[in-house]
This record gives sequence, structure tokens and C-alpha cells, in this order.
Amino acid sequence: MLIRDDEPESSIHIDFVPMADVLFNLLIFFLLATTIAQVEREMAVALPSAGAAAPISQELREIIVNVDNSGQILVAGQRVEPEQLRRQIESAVKSNPQQKVSVRGDRATAYANVARALDICKTAGVAEPFLDTVPFEGAGPSR
Repeated sequence: MLIRDDEPESSIHIDFVPMADVLFNLLIFFLLATTIAQVEREMAVALPSAGAAAPISQELREIIVNVDNSGQILVAGQRVEPEQLRRQIESAVKSNPQQKVSVRGDRATAYANVARALDICKTAGVAEPFLDTVPFEGAGPSR
């Protein structure tokens, strides 16, 4: 006696090649997007360590002020004078009162250079400029 199966065999075929193409395109997109966002963070500034360091949130209009080991102030990779920095930040604060500014001071520079950059930010109208640091190696969250 021949037993028939009333269910037809599944003839569904999933082609994985287009799915792999989409996956690789997404991978390339995100790799490019993250490397472009890191350009400003890769300045030759060695940040000091701190126990409460946290990742930097990249805001759309965040201004990043770098102070190198010789005390020079850099914005977007260009050296700026203190008065020029003050005018630039005042202009940004005028158009966006919630303007965010991060100051990144090289660990080898005198703290007076970093304090000068922070003071410029405060006098230009930034309520709370951020001072960027990196966490200690092997340090867990502080309590």
C-alpha cells in the first residue's frame, strides 16, 4: 500500500547572495561613517587619565577645542588665537544658546593652558564647557 503525503514538498528557495550583498554594504557604510566621525578625535593630543572619564557624546554642533603640549589652541585642526576662539564661540552661542564645547588638553601641557581655554569658553557664554579625559587603564567604574 502506497501512503501519500497530502502536503506538497516545500519548494521555497532562499537566495543568500543578495542578503550577503546588503550585509556587506551596511558593514562598509558603518565603517566609513565611524572613521569620518573620528577625524577630530585623532589630533596629536595625549589626554590625561581620570577615574571618572566617560565616553564623549558627539553632538551635532559640538565645538572641540584642543590644547597641544606647547599650549597652542587648535579648533578643527587649525591653530587659533585666544581672541579668535572667543569670537568663534560667542558666534556659536548666539545662534545656539545650548552650545556644547569640549576642551581636550594634552597631559604634557601646563594646566594653565587648559584653564585659559576653559576660561575663554566661559567668558564667551558657554555655561558648562566639558573637559575631556580618558579612563585609567584597567580601572572600573568609580564609586
